Amino acid sequence: MARTTRVVEIPSIGTLDRAAGNLSRQLAQALRDAVREGAIQPGDPLPSTRLLASSLQIGRGTVVEAYEQLIAEGFLESKGRGGTRVAHALAEPPPARARQPGRREDVRAELPERAGMFARIAREFQPLPAVPFAISVPIGVTAPADIWRRLGNRLRARGPGAPAGYADPFGAWPLRQAIADYVRKSRSVRCEPHQVIVTSGTQQGLFLACQVLLSGRDKVWVENPAYRGVTAILESAGHRETMIRVPVDAEGMDVEAGVRMAPDARAAFVTPSHQYPLGMPLSMARRNTLLAWARSNRAWVIEDDYDSELRYEGYPFPSLQGQDPDRVVYLGTFSKVLFPSLRLGFVIAPDALVDSFCGARVLMDRHPPNADQHVLAAFMAEGHLERHIRKVRKVYADHRQQLIATLGALLPRELAWLEPGDQGMHLVLWLARGLDDRAIAERSAQEGVAVRAVSPMYAAGTERPGLVLGFGGFTQAQMRAAAERLAIVIGEAARLAGRKRAAAFQRVHTGG
Repeated sequence: MARTTRVVEIPSIGTLDRAAGNLSRQLAQALRDAVREGAIQPGDPLPSTRLLASSLQIGRGTVVEAYEQLIAEGFLESKGRGGTRVAHALAEPPPARARQPGRREDVRAELPERAGMFARIAREFQPLPAVPFAISVPIGVTAPADIWRRLGNRLRARGPGAPAGYADPFGAWPLRQAIADYVRKSRSVRCEPHQVIVTSGTQQGLFLACQVLLSGRDKVWVENPAYRGVTAILESAGHRETMIRVPVDAEGMDVEAGVRMAPDARAAFVTPSHQYPLGMPLSMARRNTLLAWARSNRAWVIEDDYDSELRYEGYPFPSLQGQDPDRVVYLGTFSKVLFPSLRLGFVIAPDALVDSFCGARVLMDRHPPNADQHVLAAFMAEGHLERHIRKVRKVYADHRQQLIATLGALLPRELAWLEPGDQGMHLVLWLARGLDDRAIAERSAQEGVAVRAVSPMYAAGTERPGLVLGFGGFTQAQMRAAAERLAIVIGEAARLAGRKRAAAFQRVHTGG
């Protein structure tokens, strides 16, 4: 392996004042200040005396004198041929300094309201660690086979994935062709490759749809509960008050309720194949009603085809888009069935909206990264994606059954129970009323168990406590151990809630 040398630049030194004289002393003080202010860190290598003298346009002897003084003081240390570095001993934590006006805390208090909102979203969307029950963790047999690595090595070296200039904002043409062919066969989507816009995942597709289709005070239907990613987008885009939370029941979104609540809505965001987070598909009757409403009101349907590949029983519903390609914007992703860090998804836009989505995409990030697009295109064209999905579906089906049996044995029905469902890579575990799912999620994290609370996915005032449990990518032994720890946390939370209710009852009846 080639040896690399990292020499830090020190722009904070600035220009020395030649009129003030004693340039060596000025340079030494500037270096002390740079260390104290963190511009250069303990262990950082400094430029050679020759290089720094040339950069500052001073004599080399002046730099040598400054370095020697700082070495004597313990600020720097000389390693002979290894050069001069900031002394490692300075890594000791500095003494606490009194808070001064204008420091970080004051600046945070002055942030615009939108900045504060985005900061809260950043905290809310911190990724879960790769432990049970995080969703879509590609470990072992659920990770792509070695063919992905081999294709990558070939295509990134001298193939189409090699470093290049700016690329097509729509995405690489071979991948767009492969996507159009894949969704036509697997999801009955009716489209041509020119309608495919490659994105960095469903999240970007949702954001683009909001930018392109909604303006001003447009009302928009969103499922209740819903994927927090879409409600956060709409809130950030100024649609907090015009977001109509349409209830979900055993047949999916209650479209007739949506018509009663806001017949003039501009768009509807739905997960018809596998409602997120609850898991049921949108019934055929409601699909027809939704599309009839969209046509008669000149509205748009944004179809997030979440987890459509992972159905374990029966035959999957075809896409909504296939029923009405002119009114439906179709969103898909490869992050779940391959690996989340791939960050490749797609939008299939109606012909009338193709250029609009492309223009919005250009303003966001110009175009998707090029190399992995070509790897994925080859992976799909050679049939590897279908084989990978079949393998993952079998593994997840086994894991799902095992987790259902394990949780049923560990948790009494009056405390927690599972939402019925026959597809996807997660289960919803409902909790008894009075239990705090957010607190349970935090306590579970302390025990090495990763779950997400369901209540934040509901509109205010309609919350139900529950947990989202992913079952992909982990061994049965790992999931069994995590389920046991989770059951203990839920039991402790139930006992604590019971003591609080008893104390409140006693206060009411004793006048305490």
